[in-house]
Amino acid sequence: MRKVKATALVALVMLCLHTHAQHFDKQGSRGARGLMPENTIGSMLRALDLGVTTLGMNVVISKDNQVVLSHEPYFNNEISLTPAGKAIPLKTERTFNMYKMNYADIKKFDVGSKVHARFPGQQKYKAYKPLLSEVIDSVEAYVKLHKLPKPNYGIEIKTVRKGDLEFHPEPGEFSQLVMDVVNAKKISKRTIIQAFDIRSLQYVHEKYPKMQTALMIDEKEDFENNIKDLGFNPTVYSPYSVLVGKGLVDRCHAAGIKIVPWTVNSPKEMQYMVGLGVDGIITDYPNLFSRVELP
Repeated sequence: MRKVKATALVALVMLCLHTHAQHFDKQGSRGARGLMPENTIGSMLRALDLGVTTLGMNVVISKDNQVVLSHEPYFNNEISLTPAGKAIPLKTERTFNMYKMNYADIKKFDVGSKVHARFPGQQKYKAYKPLLSEVIDSVEAYVKLHKLPKPNYGIEIKTVRKGDLEFHPEPGEFSQLVMDVVNAKKISKRTIIQAFDIRSLQYVHEKYPKMQTALMIDEKEDFENNIKDLGFNPTVYSPYSVLVGKGLVDRCHAAGIKIVPWTVNSPKEMQYMVGLGVDGIITDYPNLFSRVELP
């Protein structure tokens, strides 16, 4: 009897440890941006192989209201080639505005072959900007085939300052287009809607109060004021990593909010963040997680 009880106790402890480990969010930025072309299907699948728990991605809207993976609503000169294989100059990149283009035309651009000056170690291959729906289908099929844990989706609604109706729809329409895909694919319980623009989060919270949300922060601002401006407590507070200290971590936890900083790109920085007590890390290099002692 004692042996049975001891075995049961060990099993319970192991389960608790496993559950606790799962709570730490290992998030790959734009998939595995440091290793593969960002926001591509290949980048997402590589991140899965590296054990991320959340696939981070950015989305924009095409002229024909398709939800497309992209960090900018235009073709960034750093990563993009025209359908003819020509480079896009920095001074004209915003004229390649995807909100003014149908998805069939967007798909003709190559966003995987050009060497990225800031990420020279990326694997290069011809790639296109995929639809959010296509990414979800590819990910779900991949984890099923390879018997991997189903990931969470960190979907950032990407707006630009004064960009309404020029580079994207107004926040309500934008957010609804994203939620239509999330709901159609039945992944709402595994999705965190992220944004710097509080209008997007406010819309999602009002229409879908059970949805997880993450407020992203890139400037040194008062935590309490940011939450007050938002009007509700998000699931996650996600600041630029240089803004994170023990005081901010403690204030987030006191408010019942998780804190997941971005973008942490070295083992030393990761270990420091873990020591502060953060609830997860967003990185361009999810391969580094294996080199850090995570909770």
